[in-house]
Amino acid sequence: MTHEAPLTPPRRPGAAPAAPRVTTLLALRAEGVSAATTRRRCRPGGPWQMPLPGVVLLHPEPPDGHELLHAALLYTGGPEAGAVITGLAALAVQGVTSAGTPDATRRVDVLVPHTRRLRSLGRVRLLRTARPPRPRRVAGLPVAPAARALADALAHLEEPAALRRPLEEAVRLGLCEPCAVIAELEQTGRLDEPPVARAVEGLLAAGRPVAEELLFHMVRQGALPDPCWNVGLWLPDGPFLGDVDAYWPESSVAVRLDTRLPRQRGSAAPTPDEAEATRREQTLRGLGVTVVRITPRALHASWRRQANAVGAALRAGATRPGTDWVVVLPR
Repeated sequence: MTHEAPLTPPRRPGAAPAAPRVTTLLALRAEGVSAATTRRRCRPGGPWQMPLPGVVLLHPEPPDGHELLHAALLYTGGPEAGAVITGLAALAVQGVTSAGTPDATRRVDVLVPHTRRLRSLGRVRLLRTARPPRPRRVAGLPVAPAARALADALAHLEEPAALRRPLEEAVRLGLCEPCAVIAELEQTGRLDEPPVARAVEGLLAAGRPVAEELLFHMVRQGALPDPCWNVGLWLPDGPFLGDVDAYWPESSVAVRLDTRLPRQRGSAAPTPDEAEATRREQTLRGLGVTVVRITPRALHASWRRQANAVGAALRAGATRPGTDWVVVLPR
């Protein structure tokens, strides 16, 4: 394999449906339909309706999901005005089935520049931002990248735990990496809130199998010798030294996938478990074991660079005395 894309590609969203029957007062006026005529046709029982100010639905039935999203964009001025669909609606458009489907009873979150003076109305909630994302065009709609959509959804849900399934599904589909969601959440200032932290811990657990698969790919494609996979290291008849994702006994080199939740500045001191894990790693290093920590982000960014770093550690380890006193056992 010659590229460095993740092994789990994002699922391709469906093609855009036929053009929705949604337009604006201004567009109709440009076609010769007066505002008075439009308003008359939008009266109760008429052939049209006006679900949002200035937005016209050219049929009397409730809008379907695609029409609702187009109506929200037209109300906010569309992508030309910096409007981007985010939150659960953006996830649904990108193929995250557990995010549900937009309909007339659900809220649609739309990011708009912080200088806009529009207000939220009906099912359209405006989220003002000074950090507009670069939108993806999916099914004809500008949507926030999955990581930003997840962070916006988490930041505005009363029960963040309800987003656990969409979080895990987005990672499993390859739409985003856990670290990207965490980086977005850091901007919201809610990462340390217990419900959000619990949802993110589930996200990290969902992303670990993807990272393990990419680590396996790194070893194979990087022409590295086969390690002992997923093992525990012990002292003979002694204490447990820690679990590692890959270990090369001949060179005393261990690789650990670092999927821990990053700590924000000013956060609490490490937990007892974290302190114990750090102590064990220091013991391993003191025994001559080279411990290489690799984050999923680093693997996704360039598995070749990580393979080169591990290869250099293996070559350096081959010149040192071995650590025959470390016992390797399956974990």
